[in-house]
This record gives sequence, C-alpha cells and structure tokens, in this order.
Amino acid sequence: MDTTTASYKLIKKIKDEKFDVDKLHLYNLMVQIGIRDLQVAVVDSTSNRTLLLEDYVLASVKTHSQFLDILQALFEEHHLLMAGFWKNVRISLKNSKFSLVPSSLFVKEAAIDYLRLNSKVNTDIEEVLYYKHIKSDAICIFAVNRNLYNWAKGLYPNADVGFIHQSSALIEGITNFEQSNKKNTLYLYIDRFKLHILTLKNNKLEYYNQFTIKQFNDYIKYIMLVMKGLQKNQQKSDVVLWGYIGKQSPHYQEFYKFIKNISFGDRPSYLNFGYLFDELQDHHYFDLYSIHLCD
Repeated sequence: MDTTTASYKLIKKIKDEKFDVDKLHLYNLMVQIGIRDLQVAVVDSTSNRTLLLEDYVLASVKTHSQFLDILQALFEEHHLLMAGFWKNVRISLKNSKFSLVPSSLFVKEAAIDYLRLNSKVNTDIEEVLYYKHIKSDAICIFAVNRNLYNWAKGLYPNADVGFIHQSSALIEGITNFEQSNKKNTLYLYIDRFKLHILTLKNNKLEYYNQFTIKQFNDYIKYIMLVMKGLQKNQQKSDVVLWGYIGKQSPHYQEFYKFIKNISFGDRPSYLNFGYLFDELQDHHYFDLYSIHLCD
C-alpha cells in the first residue's frame, strides 16, 4: 500500500504474515507521534513478535489544530488504528518539552516547576505528564497538547493507554542494551532533524540531551561538545549509533573521520522479527521498538 494524501504519506510498511485481525486483544499497539512524522508498531504480547511497522511523513502545518486534523484523518482512514480491542496502547511523543529528574528529588506536585526549568509551558492548553523509568533512577516530566492528549486517550476507552516521551523509550532501550554491552559507551540516536546523545554509568542514566540539527556539521559539533564535557576521547571512546542513517551513506563516512570506534547498534533482542523485517536495517526504528519496554 502506498498511501499519499495532501496531509500525510506512508513511506514504509512491513506486515508479518502471522498478523491476525481476530487477535487484536492479544496485541500491543505502539504509536510514536512527532511534529512531521508518525510511526506505528504492533507486537504480539504472547510471543513478543513484531507483527506490523508503519512509518508516515506528515505535512508541515502552522497550528496545532491543523496538526490534529492530520492525525485524525490518518487514523480515520487507517484499517486498524481506530480499533478499540488492543491489549494495551503506548503513545510516545516527540517534542522538546521535557525534563529529567532523579526520582529521589521528584515531588509530584512540583512536576510543572521541573518542566519549566527547560521549556515554556502553557497549562491552559497543555497537559503535564510524567513517567517513572523502570531501569533508571530518572523520572521524565513532559508536556502534550491537551486536545491531542484527550483525543488519543478517548480512542481506546477499553484498553490500557499510557503516554511517554521519546526520551524515555530511548533511555529504557539503551539501558537494556548496555546490560549486554558493558562498555563505557557514548550512544547516539539520529532522528529526523534531531540528534539524541546518551551515556550511562553503573546502569544508571548519566547524560541525555537532544539537539536540533539544521545542517550536517551540527552533528559533529554537538557530539564533540558532549564528548569534551564528559571527558571522552574521540579516538578511543566507543560510540554506538542508531537511527535514520545508512551504513554506506556519506554521512556515516563523515562520522567515521572524527570517531574511529563508531558502530551501529543492533535490533533489540527482547522482540522477535519474521523474515519480512529483513528489509529494514537493524539500527532503524530503535526508539519505536523501545516503547515496548515502557510499562
């Protein structure tokens, strides 16, 4: 299927042959919503098999009302997203309105104050949410437009619906990866127009931040800046990379000029994939897959 409308376009779809529409009550739905894109994955809760992946590019809009109109149109025209029988639904939000706080310092009543340290928040139109990390000592406080929040929550009144921030999915996913990696590693996730950088220390979050990318040189600038701040040697430190970059791309070759010990991250071992997913590179969609770890 190659869906193209004035407001969105389906650019990637993988559907496993074992997908059974009569078993939605056993499936977990994962949706990741960005300003200009949206990803969907479906996982069988009984086998942890990934059954569906879709990736959409959304049209650029100037108001949140227009943005919500695009999402509503996409969902209404989709053959599955409006179904209400999922076992659980996890919705991940990609935005810059978030703050990470150690759990020992977190006070629920002060959530908005933590968030205001990093971003402007309008409580008249935004909902302030938080997520307690399972494998880290961090709590992520984030904001979401209230109309989007109420609309998404209202779609699935009979399912267990949870909201997280993209940063939480990445932190949970990389913490899980580090359990087998066991290195003093700098982790990169290259999103569309964003760079995410993470480090862990003793299986706990040491550093996380996201950077807006306007030109390719920004990647190198921010990576070098963070490595210097963390006192990591660019010639000796291990760097693991996931995201929207090809293994043979000129961008990767440019990375290699500055970072000798750079490698691509693997597809997560906690999910199973059929042969149809072989057309995807293993380091793609790491943030989407990692939503599975966020309970």
